[in-house]
Amino acid sequence: MSEEKEVTTTIEVVDILEAGICNYGHEIGDKFEYPEERGKICSAAFHAIYPYALGINVGACFPWEEDKDSITVCCPDYKNPVVFKIARK
Repeated sequence: MSEEKEVTTTIEVVDILEAGICNYGHEIGDKFEYPEERGKICSAAFHAIYPYALGINVGACFPWEEDKDSITVCCPDYKNPVVFKIARK
């Protein structure tokens, strides 16, 4: 039997575009462990993040990203889009 390696997935706020203010209160540098801390992320943002976080957590790679262990996604707030980096460790 092969031993499965435990995957740690981190979701980090890396930028806030436009006015730079997240109405939910996220700030650049905020980090969350997935799935343990998913409830601390704005629900609208998490709705956009979830498919990618789940994919990263189970080993998916996204060919358009330079780093095979991460993906960068954005929340749907068109006035202050928060940019999240989802990374596998």
